[in-house]
Amino acid sequence: PDFFENKLTKQIWTIIKTDFVDKEGIDEQELYYGALKGFVSGLDDPYTVLLDPDESAEFELQISGEFEGIGAEIAIKEDIVTVIAPLPESPAMKAGIVAGDKIYAVDDQEILGMSVEKAAKLIRGPRGTEVKLLIARGSQQPQEIIITRDRIELKSVTWELRNDNIAHIKLSAFNVDTGEAFDKIVNEIAAANPAGVILDLRNNPGGLLQTSLEVASHWLDAKVLVIEKFAADREVEYTSEKGAALANYKTVVLINGGSASGSEIVAGALQDYKVATIIGQQSFGKGSVQSLKRLPDGSSIKITIAKWLTPDGRSINDEGIEPDEVVEMSFEDYLAENDLQMDKAVEEILK
Repeated sequence: PDFFENKLTKQIWTIIKTDFVDKEGIDEQELYYGALKGFVSGLDDPYTVLLDPDESAEFELQISGEFEGIGAEIAIKEDIVTVIAPLPESPAMKAGIVAGDKIYAVDDQEILGMSVEKAAKLIRGPRGTEVKLLIARGSQQPQEIIITRDRIELKSVTWELRNDNIAHIKLSAFNVDTGEAFDKIVNEIAAANPAGVILDLRNNPGGLLQTSLEVASHWLDAKVLVIEKFAADREVEYTSEKGAALANYKTVVLINGGSASGSEIVAGALQDYKVATIIGQQSFGKGSVQSLKRLPDGSSIKITIAKWLTPDGRSINDEGIEPDEVVEMSFEDYLAENDLQMDKAVEEILK
């Protein structure tokens, strides 16, 4: 608690100023925020981080959707910067980046041990510029992928009525505008009266908790959708708020390793109440809640305050969501647009 007042801290600072060989190049602000970041990193939680003023401003832009880059959600997994999911039609997806790719270097700069915010800062950049990533995928040899950055514009939800009379909803994120758009889609689906519904949450990295609850409510009425577990075992239950307009349609939910956060809340709730069959691959396992605290100097701290449990009490953060039926897809399947998971979902609804 007295870290910034004790004599050891002052002694280290004096030694640096006196003895460091390149003392003329010392950036005092960088040292200061570096110390604060090190202080926070002692919690050993990849989602609790200190953002310096520049990083904090960039984060505000990112969550507003006004940014340029490659369009990939990343996180720290097993101490390595890992792709949660490339965003639909993004430069990352077009370049062949897939969920689970591990990033070892950006423009020849090694990023092992780097925070996700610092790595993201290196990857982002102006539209039209290039960035080179060193990617490791599964047991394959690492490969360099060059991506041209672009402006990232997200349409979070779309749907189509397939020729087999199945409604396919593609939900790519849980944004501010997703709930209202989803409500409109539900009305259109009800008017079409399909044979069933496929809710596609693959490569959906999550977003706003409230939006995920609104989506799940279209299948579940007056049910607990997710439990937030805070310190000292305090728990808060969130219940459905809408009229479960899709409850009577046979439903399949598609997930993969790029399904995280809000996607896992929706898939977990529908699975626990057995109102949908979950098909695909194990989800990412990002089931913790972060609160952003803005600080007077323009910096901010993003801190984990709770963990999410499914209605049956399963820890999303520790376990992820295991599909009812596992259907693996290789990178070759992606390239050939051979969607085995979609084929299985259609089979499940029509059988």
